[in-house]
Amino acid sequence: MWVDLNHGSGFVYGGSRDRAVSDRINGLIDAALVDRQRQQQPRDYLGGSRIGEPCHRKLVYELSHAPVDEGKGFDGRILRIFEAGHTFEALSIRWLRAAGFDLRDTGPDGGQFGFSIAGGRIRGHIDGAIVAGPDIGIAWPALWEHKTLNAKSWSDVVKRGVAVSKPIYYAQLQIYMAYMELGAALFTALNKDTQALHHEVVPFDAAEAQALSDKAVDIILAAAAGELPPRVASNPDFYLCRWCAYAARCWSATQ
Repeated sequence: MWVDLNHGSGFVYGGSRDRAVSDRINGLIDAALVDRQRQQQPRDYLGGSRIGEPCHRKLVYELSHAPVDEGKGFDGRILRIFEAGHTFEALSIRWLRAAGFDLRDTGPDGGQFGFSIAGGRIRGHIDGAIVAGPDIGIAWPALWEHKTLNAKSWSDVVKRGVAVSKPIYYAQLQIYMAYMELGAALFTALNKDTQALHHEVVPFDAAEAQALSDKAVDIILAAAAGELPPRVASNPDFYLCRWCAYAARCWSATQ
């Protein structure tokens, strides 16, 4: 026997009332995510994934825990994107393992593999390492790094390669290979709109890694001394500045 859930309830499915319920639920979810983010201990080190950031001043702001401009912090939508990326990464790990790749994403202690140098002021945690696998023209072991991208961004990586399309990711790969002592990386990009996968072999570039390491030391020294490096641009209309969470702070500074 069917039960008429609408009868006598005063509730009609669909329309503005459903949208109001949906908005309220999403508001509660986002508030919980933002609250959890605020309770996390801020990093006291420069992460290997950030060293490729082109603006030295922005990195000093990040390392010094300078407050971001009003309305520029991570909102619930961004935090949901981050969490979804972790879920997609777990799927890619499962698929690669099923294909015969011996991919290790955690150590014996259950934590991520990583490195810590400069008295812990520079650290990195890798997505994984492939220690053995099918013959694809790469020597094992190799670094494995995963990114989840929208269709437009994914297509650009496929077309131009990670070094040109995503230089911050490329720098991350080089730093990780240097300090994990790995000679190559397998970069996997997943299109979150279609679940298409792109894999790219990235060789280790010692000169690039050294330049990035030197840059990281400069950032740490500047932050410790309370100094602000030069801006990345000569005016606030530069595209990197327009989207920066520290733009108002940066361009109101005297330096």
